[in-house]
Amino acid sequence: MKVTQHIENAQGKPLFSFEILPPLKGQNIQSIFDGIDPLIEFQPPFIDVTYHREEYEFKELDNGLLQKKIVKKRPGTVGICAAIQGKYNVDAIPHVLCGGFTKEDTENLLIDLDFLGIDNVVALRGDALKTETYFKPEKDGNHYATELVAQISNLNRGIYLDEDLKNTAKTNFCIGVAGYPEKHMEAPSLDSDIHFLKQKIANGADYIITQLFFDNQKFFDFVAKCRKAGITVPIIPGLKPIATKKQLNLIPHRFSLELPDALIMEVVRAKDNDAVRQIGIEWCIAQSKELLAAGVPVLHYYSMGRADNIQAIAKEVF
Repeated sequence: MKVTQHIENAQGKPLFSFEILPPLKGQNIQSIFDGIDPLIEFQPPFIDVTYHREEYEFKELDNGLLQKKIVKKRPGTVGICAAIQGKYNVDAIPHVLCGGFTKEDTENLLIDLDFLGIDNVVALRGDALKTETYFKPEKDGNHYATELVAQISNLNRGIYLDEDLKNTAKTNFCIGVAGYPEKHMEAPSLDSDIHFLKQKIANGADYIITQLFFDNQKFFDFVAKCRKAGITVPIIPGLKPIATKKQLNLIPHRFSLELPDALIMEVVRAKDNDAVRQIGIEWCIAQSKELLAAGVPVLHYYSMGRADNIQAIAKEVF
């Protein structure tokens, strides 16, 4: 079932969902199930599964030269989605990226997903490689999420890259896209970011899921700006509880966002990471309750492979 259908069928009742990472190469899928099992009691209608593109590493050879090696550290997104739908009867939503894919690769991936009965995707540009300052698309790949959304939307109309194909089957994907309450790190302003977000919607996106944030007012202001710009699709807030002192520096740097001073000072005064974890849970519970009171359709949590703190939050909220 599509995300938008889940929201409509809930008739105003807020839904619980979360995102998981594929395990590192060499681990089995049981680690995924171990992270999902504690959260199934909250009846998530869908679970997001991230996609991780290849990375480049340099290995020193015996002669002292460096050999460039392509490594994919977290493969298995499509297989995990199929396993989730088979085991839990819950819709799994794979992320689909511009980075690392030609348009032909993307089309073939979408065909596989369609054959597996996967009805939803999240269309993202993706990050630059660690060895690159700026994002570089593949040759003959999509440059921006707006283009990727358009390609998926074309498949939904039976339009394939090969114009000579006849009597083509139409896919039926519900397309999610990312929104940034504090703007994308590369955007010159929030208004310009929303301008391109509106283009994603015009190209066929059905809902928005936001980057994480820790100040609900940032989300409320973002939603208000989207609505003023004419964006009417559901906007789902994405939340992540802070868990370690180190994240005070990592999160703002990695996600280009601000942490509220009140949260910062609580974490600074915490005696250890166990105390920080509890602070993060309580802060996220307060965020969640305020967002529910404001009428958000879904609360979406970034689990990052950990279920215990998300479970503690969900017990208090749902």
